[in-house]
Amino acid sequence: MKELSLKYGCNPNQKPSRIFMDEGELPIEVLNGKPGYINFLDALNSWQLVSELRQATGMPSAASFKHVSPAGAAVGLPLSDTLKKIYFVDDIPVELSPIACAYARARGADRMSSYGDFIALSDTCDKATALIIKREVSDGVIAPDYTEDALEILREKRKGAYNVIKIDVNYRPAPVERKQVFGVTFEQGRNEVRLDDDKLFENIPTKNKSFSDDARRDLVIALITLKYTQSNSVCYVKDGQAIGIGAGQQSRIHCTRLAGNKADIWWLRQHPKVMNLPFVDNIRRADRDNTIDIYISEDHDDVLAEGAWQQFFKHRPEVLTMEEKKDWIARNRQVALGSDAFFPFGDNIERAHKSGVEFIAQAGGSVRDDHVIMTCDKYDIAMAFTGVRLFHH
Repeated sequence: MKELSLKYGCNPNQKPSRIFMDEGELPIEVLNGKPGYINFLDALNSWQLVSELRQATGMPSAASFKHVSPAGAAVGLPLSDTLKKIYFVDDIPVELSPIACAYARARGADRMSSYGDFIALSDTCDKATALIIKREVSDGVIAPDYTEDALEILREKRKGAYNVIKIDVNYRPAPVERKQVFGVTFEQGRNEVRLDDDKLFENIPTKNKSFSDDARRDLVIALITLKYTQSNSVCYVKDGQAIGIGAGQQSRIHCTRLAGNKADIWWLRQHPKVMNLPFVDNIRRADRDNTIDIYISEDHDDVLAEGAWQQFFKHRPEVLTMEEKKDWIARNRQVALGSDAFFPFGDNIERAHKSGVEFIAQAGGSVRDDHVIMTCDKYDIAMAFTGVRLFHH
C-alpha cells in the first residue's frame, strides 16, 4: 500500500488528509481501527524511540506517547511487588512478560499524562501486554507483531474500534528528511546519532566520575527519550524507566522543575499511606488516579474534607503531611537525569538534587559550565558532558 487516506488532519477542519510514500510501500499495516493524523504521528515517533531503546539496551522496550511527546518510556525489567501495586497490574491473571513489564512501567510512571496514550512496543505484543492495554484508556498501539490471543483482546477494545498497527521492522527511512511549514520546505539529515556509545561518558568534568552500569543504562534511556521529546526537555530515569519528563517549555529550569515534580509524585505513590488508601469499591480508574494526585498535593483537603472524602474512600485517610513527604522524597536515590542540551545555570542541578539525582548527562557548552560543575561537586553528583544536542521540533 502506497497511500492511506485519513478522516482529517490535526483538526476536523484540516482536509484533505493522508499519509503516503514518494517511493515504495508504506511500512505499516492497520490490523484494526482507523488511526488518524495525530495517531500516526505518535505511532511513528514512538516506534523510533522504542526500537532505538531496544537496540541500545538489548531489552524489550515500550513507550506511552501523547501528542508527539513521550509521557513515559521504559525497558522490560521485572516489577517489584510495590511497582505492580502502584501500576495496578498485580491482578493480571497471567505472568508478566518483559514487554508487559516495559509497558506497565512506561504507562505507570505518569498515569495522568498517559491517559489516552498511543503505545509503542519494541517486541511482539503478547497476551499479558494486551490485558494491561485492555483496561487502560488508550488510542492505539504499534508493534512489530501480535500473538493471536493478544490481537483478539485488542480487537474487542473500544467496541471494536481500537487502533492496532503493525510495522515492518526492516523498514529504513531515507537519510534526508523533509518538512513543510507555511509552504516552505525544510530539509535536513535524519538525526542518526547513536546514544549507546561509551564515548558519551568520556568527558566527565566533575570530581565524582563514578557511573554504575545501571546509571549508564538509565542515562542512555533518558537521552534516547529526549531525542523524541519536544524541546526544551529534561528526563529523570530510575531503574530502567522514565519517572519524570518535562518537555516543550521555553525555560530549561521549568523543564527541570516539571520533570522533578513528576518524579517526586512517582516516588510518593510508593509511600505506605498512599499504597494503602481505602478506596471505595468500583471507583473509576481515572478518578482513582486523580484522587491520588490530589491527596499527595497541597490541595489534599479537596478529597479529604468532610463531604468530599466519602466520594472516594471507605473511611477518611490520614493526611500525608509536608514533613512526611519531605522525609520520603529524601530517601529517593540513584536517579539519573538527561537534558536535551546544556544546563545554563546551577539552579537546574539544585532542583534535580532534591529529587535524588546522582548522575547527569548533558551536552555542555554553556558559558556557565563552570558554575554547573561546581554545583554538581557540591552535591557529589557525577556528570558527563556528552557533546550531543538533542533538539527536536
